Amino acid sequence: MHNTVFVVTNLFTFVEKLESMNWHEIFMFGGFLVIITFFLFLDIGIFNKENKPVSFKSALLWTIVWVSLALIFWGMIYFFGDRIHSPQNMEELQNLVARYGHPIKLIESDFEASLLLYRQNLGLEFITGYLIEYSLSVDNIFVILMIFYSFNLQKKYYHKVLFWGILGAVVMRFLFIFISAALIQKFSWLLYGFGALLVITGIKMFLDRNHESHIDTARHPIIRFVEKYFRVDKTDNSGQFFVTIDHKIHITTLFIVLLVVEFSDVIFAVDSIPAIFSVTLDPYIVYFSNIFAIIGLRSLFFLVENIVQRFWFLKIGLSILLAFIGTKMLIHSFYAMPTLQSLIIILAILSGSVLISILFPKKNDLISS
Repeated sequence: MHNTVFVVTNLFTFVEKLESMNWHEIFMFGGFLVIITFFLFLDIGIFNKENKPVSFKSALLWTIVWVSLALIFWGMIYFFGDRIHSPQNMEELQNLVARYGHPIKLIESDFEASLLLYRQNLGLEFITGYLIEYSLSVDNIFVILMIFYSFNLQKKYYHKVLFWGILGAVVMRFLFIFISAALIQKFSWLLYGFGALLVITGIKMFLDRNHESHIDTARHPIIRFVEKYFRVDKTDNSGQFFVTIDHKIHITTLFIVLLVVEFSDVIFAVDSIPAIFSVTLDPYIVYFSNIFAIIGLRSLFFLVENIVQRFWFLKIGLSILLAFIGTKMLIHSFYAMPTLQSLIIILAILSGSVLISILFPKKNDLISS
């Protein structure tokens, strides 16, 4: 009964959020989804329509494409970001800044100058959130690799699973982010809960950094659920998610892998999305930065799958990053850290982690190279 009430409350909160959207927000959000969907299907429908391993060259090209698109979008927010909510006067702008906790001081006598400050801060919030999510997605790559290895998935099917997994994540992140944003608006104390969660996650990541994880392909809850309620064909090797046997539809192992990847992304989102809320409470900026990082995960996966283990200090760096972000959320009522300062610290943590890994490689990396 309690769970039912909680779900219904969340749905009403989400509906209220949708009703409060103005036409500018709907237009911007709809246009964003159309563009992202176009590039995703351009990727799978034209450039990677065949099941085959993705080359390093192709992964590098698409990584450059997605990062470039994110940087272009950053520029668009810098110049036109005020059009997301379209404040028409100083009072509306002040309400936006107060509502979403932007750490800027407006110039009350100059609306245009205040708009410029607002756009610049939105741009910084977007790129900072993007950087956080993109860096945390490296940890997600470890998990996805573990899933693929556990199921002995052929490399030629990696791209297909990742594509549909990312498409599902785009939808799930939409629900998660906008419901969370609406709840935070009503219950501001949730930020302290998110902060504590991130600090605990950072500590756990640090303590578990050297532990080898694995997937039990017999006892995983998703696998047990599917095998209990659906027909499963574990012998199919056609690369299809569903096959027909004796006029009955069966789920293949490939689809089970996809479900496990989706499940892991939901767990991953519990850590990564609160991290971006430490940068901004504007759900549109959170979603834009989150989705750009998520859709770039596929190409990043193929780019670093063979070298990610060499960045041995990155796990430590990510744990420090999560602890920093969590602490920032815990002290936000006492000290609202400027967005640029947060960006500099995050860049320092990530670049330092990579440099330490390169300058002081582990012995087994030296032997393997």
